[in-house]
Amino acid sequence: MISIPRIVIAGTHSGCGKTTVASGIMAALTARGLKVQPFKVGPDFIDPSHHTKICGRISRNLDPFMMGEDGCIETFIRASIDADIAVIEGVMGLYDGVDGTDLASTAHVARILQAPVVLVVDAKGMSRSVHALIDGYSRYDPTLVFSGVIFNRTGSPRHRSMIERSLALSAFGFIPRKEDLTVESRHLGLVMAHESGSMGEFGKIIEETCNLDALVEAAHQALPMKKIIFSGDDNHPSASRVGIALDDAFCFYYQDNLDLLSRAGAKLVFFSPLHERLPDVDAVYIGGGYPELHLAELESSPCTRDLYRAAEQGMPIYAECGGLMYLTRDLHAGKTYRMCGVLPSDTEMTSRIQALGYIQGTGTGKVSYIPSLLGISGHEFHYSRLDPDTDAQYAISLSRGKGIIAGKDGLVSHNALGCYTHAYFNLTFAEKFTEAAARFSKN
Repeated sequence: MISIPRIVIAGTHSGCGKTTVASGIMAALTARGLKVQPFKVGPDFIDPSHHTKICGRISRNLDPFMMGEDGCIETFIRASIDADIAVIEGVMGLYDGVDGTDLASTAHVARILQAPVVLVVDAKGMSRSVHALIDGYSRYDPTLVFSGVIFNRTGSPRHRSMIERSLALSAFGFIPRKEDLTVESRHLGLVMAHESGSMGEFGKIIEETCNLDALVEAAHQALPMKKIIFSGDDNHPSASRVGIALDDAFCFYYQDNLDLLSRAGAKLVFFSPLHERLPDVDAVYIGGGYPELHLAELESSPCTRDLYRAAEQGMPIYAECGGLMYLTRDLHAGKTYRMCGVLPSDTEMTSRIQALGYIQGTGTGKVSYIPSLLGISGHEFHYSRLDPDTDAQYAISLSRGKGIIAGKDGLVSHNALGCYTHAYFNLTFAEKFTEAAARFSKN
C-alpha cells in the first residue's frame, strides 16, 4: 500500500470559482514549500497549463472516458509518488458526467481515487439557503467523503456570520468577492498560462481567507492506495526522433501522450513552427492550439514549407485540430492565408462552435500507425470547419463525434494525417507511430 495525501476541489456548477480556488490552493501550498502534484478532471488543456506554471510540476488529466479507471489510477500514482500532496481540480459540477451520466464526472474520479472532496460554493445572493444546496450535494452520493466547503464570493462580515450559523460541514474558507482579479478568456476558454500569470496571485487570497492546515489534514485522511505495476515501463531503445511542435500556436498536449511516445522509443525534439525550421527528425506531432492567432507568421515561416517537403518524402506527420488546420492548403479568417498544403482541404474559421464533446472511433488502415480497428478515444472542440476534396481519404471512422465530416476523421495524404480529435494515446499507437518514424529514418 502507498499513502498519497490527496484532495478533490469540486464545484456545484461551472462558474462557481472552482478553477480559481483550486489554483489558489495549489499556489498557497507551493509557497509553503510543499511539493504539490496538480491534476485536472476531464480533457481540458488550459487549466493544466496554469497548474503546471504554479506548481512547477506537470499537471495531468484524469479522464475515465478517455483513460479508463485503471488508466486514471496509474497516471495518478505515477505522477504523485514523490509529491507531498495531490490537488485535483474537478470539471463542471461535481456530478456532471458524459451525456447526463456519472461517467467521467468529478465524483467518478473522486471515487476511483478514494479522495476526499472539498465543495466550492458560490455564496453570492444566499445565506441560510446555501446549506440546503450543500446538503443535497453531500447526500446525493453516500460513497463520497466530503471533508468541507469553501464559500466563494461572500460579501460583508454579516453575510459570513449568517452562513456560519447553520454550518453542517466544516468551512475551510470564506473568500470575499474580488472583481479585480480575473483571468482573460478567449473562445476555447481561459488564456494559456504562458500568456498570464494571474492564477498564481490567488494563492495570497487563499492563504488569507482559508484554513490551509485543515485542508492539508483532510488530504492526509485519504486511504492508502494499492501499489500497481505500471504498464509499458520497459522503455524501448531510442530508434527515432519525433519532432513536437510547441509554441504559442501549438500548445495543446496531454503529457501522458508525450510520455508514451518516449516509452515507445522516440526521442522527443521540441521546436517552434513559428520561429524555427523543421529540425532533423523522423516524424512530427503537431498538437492543437491557436494557429488562427498567428496566421501571417505561419504563412511566412520556413517551417511551413519544410513540412510540405517532408510530407512529400513520406515522413509520418500526425496533427490534431490546430495542427490539422495548419496542414491544409488555405485557412480563411477574414482573409486567406496559405498554410502547409499537405492535406487536400481548405479551412475556414467560424464564429460559432462546430463540435464539442468526446469521440470514439477505430482506424481504417489508411496509414500504418493507425491500423484497422485500432481503438481511438479523445475529445473535439473547435471553431473551424474543413472543405475537403471529394476524393479525400480518412484514417479514422467515428462511432461517436463529428470529426471532419459525417463521422470521418483523420484526413490523409502520403504518410501525413490530420484530425479534429484530440486523442488520448494508447501504447499501440505510440509504438506504431515510433516504428513508422524509424522506417522513414532508414529510407
